[in-house]
Amino acid sequence: MIVWINGTHGAGKTTTSALVQQLIPDSRVFDAEKVGETLMDITPGLPATDNFQHWPPWRQLVVETARSVLDYTGGVLVMPMTVLVEQYWREISVGLAQHAIPVRHFVLHADQDTLRRRIEGEHPIPSPFRLKYLDPYAEAARTWLHGEAEVVDTTHLTPAQAALQIAAAVRSRAI
Repeated sequence: MIVWINGTHGAGKTTTSALVQQLIPDSRVFDAEKVGETLMDITPGLPATDNFQHWPPWRQLVVETARSVLDYTGGVLVMPMTVLVEQYWREISVGLAQHAIPVRHFVLHADQDTLRRRIEGEHPIPSPFRLKYLDPYAEAARTWLHGEAEVVDTTHLTPAQAALQIAAAVRSRAI
């Protein structure tokens, strides 16, 4: 099984995922961003883009890496990864389904002001990269993302509280 933790920057995916992993037996965290980092290291580089998710191999490799790890270890993969493009989510979720891998998809949500405060408060220098995803997140949430996932509103939750909520949801309705 995969517990996919989606949401934009500042929602708490990385911190929450580490805590979820501690609450779900036989689980491990797989950060699909590492797949993107590997692709960015190819020399000479792949076609220019502002986001490695635009490269089709990233989506295919996320599916194949998750499948391979689960085949090798069993258990549960907790995957913190922002995916805001519906077509990309479809490619990933269909790919996982073709391998009969069940997915519990959660979105960590917070209002725009809270997200902005968190992003600006994380680093002494504001991150334009992180801030530029606030509007695309709001659009994805409005049009498809919140309909595809179980929404956990983190506006007033600590990462530990969000992790407890996710772990309880996984335990109460295991696929």
